[in-house]
Amino acid sequence: MNETKIALSDAGLPSFTAMGVMGRGYGRGLGPTFAATKADPDNKELLVQLASSEPRLKSKRMITLVVTDDKKDLAVETIIKVNQTANSGDGKIFVVDAIDSVRVRTGEKGDSTLD
Repeated sequence: MNETKIALSDAGLPSFTAMGVMGRGYGRGLGPTFAATKADPDNKELLVQLASSEPRLKSKRMITLVVTDDKKDLAVETIIKVNQTANSGDGKIFVVDAIDSVRVRTGEKGDSTLD
């Protein structure tokens, strides 16, 4: 997380929220067991282990980062550069439109609240 925080700050994107969450992806939280079945689909022992095990939730970190449209690509590239290992579990980035933002303290609205 510290590397991500530093990289985002160095890229001029210092404002974000990070929280601990529980979740799982396509591998059902089974880690290397699931990856091994993809590499060797005929391995019956691993397939039985996968079929009989409960899906597990794993501890993860979720970052919420809201940026202007012109900084979207920079944000995505920065997060990928720091976190990509080419292994299952690297995470996902969801890019969604934010309709508006309002600074509670001043009532100011729009992109200027994101700086």
